[in-house]
Amino acid sequence: MKLIAKVTSILSALGLSLALASSVGAATSDEKIIERIKPAGNVCLEGDDSCGGAAAAVATTAGGARSGEEVYNSACAACHSIGVAGAPKFGTSEWTDRSAKGIDSLLATAISGINAMPPKGTCATCSDDELKIAIEYMIDSAP
Repeated sequence: MKLIAKVTSILSALGLSLALASSVGAATSDEKIIERIKPAGNVCLEGDDSCGGAAAAVATTAGGARSGEEVYNSACAACHSIGVAGAPKFGTSEWTDRSAKGIDSLLATAISGINAMPPKGTCATCSDDELKIAIEYMIDSAP
């Protein structure tokens, strides 16, 4: 009888130690999972002081306006280089046709968006002046 009690006691101790070890392992495993699935970054909107938006806005305006070529290459070329969804292609007569509308009309369209092009295209951080010089750059590319 004493042998059975000792075996039961040993098995209970082993079971308890296994249970504790697995719960510690689970906590460590949970921490690792939480670390792996946490967001890689945050999205901040201009003017949102809680996440550095004001600093980012100052940084983009402090450097001055970008050239038409810089704006085109960074924001417009993705669509206008190949004519995505009917966008007038850079370096083609399509811009000659568009220029007949006048720069102010083209700028207003770029700001508000048209067809598949969202407002300001893919350059939400562009000023109206930067959009205007990018449009002029594309018009000047026409043969």
